[in-house]
Amino acid sequence: MDAKEMIEQLADRARLAARTLSRASGLEREAALLAIADEIENRSTEILAANTQDMDRGKAEEMSTQLLDRLLLTHERVLGIAHGARQVANLPDPLGITLRESTLPNGLHLKQISVPFGVVGMVYEARPNVTVDAAVILLMSGNAALLRGSSSASSSNAVLVKVMRDALARTAISPDVIQLVPSYERETVHSLLHARGKVDLVIPRGSAALIRMVVDDSTVPTIETGAGVCHVYVDEFADLEKAIPIVMNSKTHRPSVCNAAETLLVHRSIAEKFLPMALKALSDAGVILHCDPAAEKIAKANGILSSLATEENWSTEYGALEMNVAVVSSVDAASDHIAKYGTNHTEAIVTESQAAAERFIALSDCAAVMVNTSTRFTDGEQMGFGAEIGISNQKLHARGPMGLEAMTTTTWIVTGTGQIRS
Repeated sequence: MDAKEMIEQLADRARLAARTLSRASGLEREAALLAIADEIENRSTEILAANTQDMDRGKAEEMSTQLLDRLLLTHERVLGIAHGARQVANLPDPLGITLRESTLPNGLHLKQISVPFGVVGMVYEARPNVTVDAAVILLMSGNAALLRGSSSASSSNAVLVKVMRDALARTAISPDVIQLVPSYERETVHSLLHARGKVDLVIPRGSAALIRMVVDDSTVPTIETGAGVCHVYVDEFADLEKAIPIVMNSKTHRPSVCNAAETLLVHRSIAEKFLPMALKALSDAGVILHCDPAAEKIAKANGILSSLATEENWSTEYGALEMNVAVVSSVDAASDHIAKYGTNHTEAIVTESQAAAERFIALSDCAAVMVNTSTRFTDGEQMGFGAEIGISNQKLHARGPMGLEAMTTTTWIVTGTGQIRS
């Protein structure tokens, strides 16, 4: 069987199984997610053993440190995945919500309600938690899932899908609403992206290269999740005691993820006071620093190792302990830098000036703006969505962390009493 035929069969099986989701109540979908969460916890040893196989293979293939961090499952991370499933289960049912309703002069009653997309494909890299996050969000929003992870996480993904399907087998929902697309050949990605009419939507999640490939190649509609070249701007009116922890958390809390900051921008009027503290804290944490001439001069004067940033540095998503630093003259100058090099993901300002914050917000064309807090809060779980299927930095359909509501579309219901159009 070639890849095209395989994908079509998986999609057909998923669409048929999705009818069990259509018939299921919100309480039944909730029960299915709780069953998945329990099964994940009960079989954590099996899941971790599979992940060890992936980690051993990744180390043997000299996978980068940041990718290994994304691949790694620990007991705490497995419990976190189960907790995320429970959080999603406890959210309000996103289906059947009346978004607008009216009665026309001719007596026709109009109602627009939320409904599932149908069959949704996920293409993602090296993060086995996405396997569960995506599946439970799609199930709770009434969608069937075609999950195509990377070969680097093949053992982890296979076990996680089996665990979820085993849990569903004891519920009113068919296990076939979750389908694992084989990752052993690249052709399965191409076939998934070209299964228009079989697959309703594809969502990529991973590196900028993966996202661009999916968006450029797909004939199936896509939601573009975003690469994260995120910035923290420390304004002239910043509380510097707040600024240091915000910068450090934004960069070092988990540098491999898309909401980690890659560039620090500092107003020139506070640079001489703030940068020696900030650069030392970053350097002591192991962060490699790339500075513009003004910041590099301050670094050298304080004996802090740095290099002169290149044009390429400013637009690089490091995903590692590496950061750019620049001195700017104003909020507008910071925003100009971000507009040139950013990826419309998350931008942060540290300031005690309401006017400066409002100016920064107005000039920021991005999915999320943080005021006096870390970029790391652009996250579905942190924002109360339980989990996320990805963070969209595009402008159509969804933007920012995508939870249950983002995985629905709408249907118009028009009810008459025998009216005909003249």
